[in-house]
Amino acid sequence: MQTAMMTRKLPIIAVATAPGKAGVGVIRISGQNLSAITNALFQTPLSPRQASLLTLRDIEGRAIDQLIAIQFVAPASFTGEDVLELQCHGGPHLLELVMKRCLELGKDEGLVIAEPGEFTLRAYLNNKIDLAQAEAIADLIDAQSEAAVRGAARSLQGAFSDDINELIEEITQLRILVESTLDFPEEEIEFLENAHAQEHLSAIKRKLGALREGAKQGKILRDGIQLVLAGAPNVGKSSLLNRLAGEEVAIVTPIAGTTRDRVKESITIDGVPMHIIDTAGLRETSDVVEAKGIERSWDAIRLADLVIFLSDSNSTPEGLKTQILAQIPTKCPILEVINKSDLLGGHSKIAAGDVLLISAKTGAGIDALKQKILEVAGWGGSQEGAIVARRRHLDCLERAAEHIEKSEQFAANGNNSLELFAEELTLSQNYLGQITGKLLPDDLLGKIFSQFCIGK
Repeated sequence: MQTAMMTRKLPIIAVATAPGKAGVGVIRISGQNLSAITNALFQTPLSPRQASLLTLRDIEGRAIDQLIAIQFVAPASFTGEDVLELQCHGGPHLLELVMKRCLELGKDEGLVIAEPGEFTLRAYLNNKIDLAQAEAIADLIDAQSEAAVRGAARSLQGAFSDDINELIEEITQLRILVESTLDFPEEEIEFLENAHAQEHLSAIKRKLGALREGAKQGKILRDGIQLVLAGAPNVGKSSLLNRLAGEEVAIVTPIAGTTRDRVKESITIDGVPMHIIDTAGLRETSDVVEAKGIERSWDAIRLADLVIFLSDSNSTPEGLKTQILAQIPTKCPILEVINKSDLLGGHSKIAAGDVLLISAKTGAGIDALKQKILEVAGWGGSQEGAIVARRRHLDCLERAAEHIEKSEQFAANGNNSLELFAEELTLSQNYLGQITGKLLPDDLLGKIFSQFCIGK
């Protein structure tokens, strides 16, 4: 999405419903003044916010579709511009014909097909929503679980933005206090002490920490947890995938090396999305196909949020286990799990400790494994009041926290560092402002909205 697109004033049109057959398909038009387009389409004015049953005709006067038209007059619309919504019958070819006719009749007014996210972008540019709310719209559409739907809805309603704006306001008040003392160098420290500046800074730091923790949980809700099953051949990785998925999605045989490539399945555990990848058994091999699968296994492991290293008491040599564990990136949490507990009987010599004993065959220990997965992956366990967050939000919060830490150091240094104290507060504030879009470069803004679907 180019920066020029973000400021164009032409009316736009797009299908707002998903591709495919449906009872109803919706087409949206948005622009600064749609009266001419509306009159060209239907030869009659529409009453704002009232549904009108009308017939759209082709150039020869033949009916294309009988549809419902609703007009929203600016600024009382989603985009803040005039919006015309056409509710047609939901056949793909029919919608294409309606779109084509609208573009023909709207040509003189400059009507063009919307780019991805352009409707939401206009709502943002017209101050109907902020950037965090705009992103929440896309997250609501893409939500992978009920908890993610509720979290995105809270963000869309402004819960996340309100917390950010409240923190920005507190930093602003502290900045005013600090910067106002710079004109009175003889009284700086005493003035700040009397105004409890350090206490204000500590409160900001605590609130920012809580916000970061909540955003981490929100990112898990939005993106889910990338979970990779890794281990030597024939330890039961595919059986565990089938057990977690509740169906046979991977082939299981007693033959080592059955899984030659990654097998992916998405599930939810307590409302948290999980993207599970079953990988080829890790070992030295001269088989070209198996070696390619093992290479892909390592690619998946390097990108994982959590690796379940699966072994059993019989088929995983200790040397191979040590070798595999040593190659897993240190940044990636590892959960060690021993499978085939049903074969151990009452004579297990395995010291459990932090290692879980399970049986993918019988289901023993699977519930405990699910809870351990959530714990190790960083899920806090509470969906009440959760919001949905993105990697971008976490990065901004992390940068803001770094500058708050630096401001705390400068605050403790006395008179010579107060200007730096104020500057670090400003930088922290700027990063928080990027979350809601108050201080965001146009190129990044364009990149964010280009990821939206067309018609939204």
